[in-house]
Amino acid sequence: MYRNILVPTDGTKLSDKAVKEAAGLARDSGAKLTLFYVAPEYPMPTYSEGSSQGVISRDKFEKDTAAQAKKLLDSAARKIKPAGVAVESKYVTSSSPYEAIVTAAEKQKCDLIVMASHGRRGIASLLLGSETQKVLTHTRVPVLVVH
Repeated sequence: MYRNILVPTDGTKLSDKAVKEAAGLARDSGAKLTLFYVAPEYPMPTYSEGSSQGVISRDKFEKDTAAQAKKLLDSAARKIKPAGVAVESKYVTSSSPYEAIVTAAEKQKCDLIVMASHGRRGIASLLLGSETQKVLTHTRVPVLVVH
């Protein structure tokens, strides 16, 4: 049924639930899981008269980001190890997580995306947006949303 399932994760309990759901689907269909994390891009320093705010070197930021991504993806992989499925982990940096997810699904030739949704409604969903909603409207790959 499925060959490669993309599972975007951010390390939250809700995304862990999506990872576990995807692991069960992968086990039952003989698919591989591709765990995927979208890290934020390097923040441009903010300068004001006589001072600077939040200055961190690009190298340090990239090293810290890589370490955080590895920690998060390794943790997700450990949680699904009992399912006995093949797992690949990838991360990218992007200011647009939904675009990175859609691109990764196409690039990795995934035939399903399993991701969490926080289920915000009303004004909160309009103001905060929803990466899951954006993925749903911009991808041709089927998406299973886990609440």
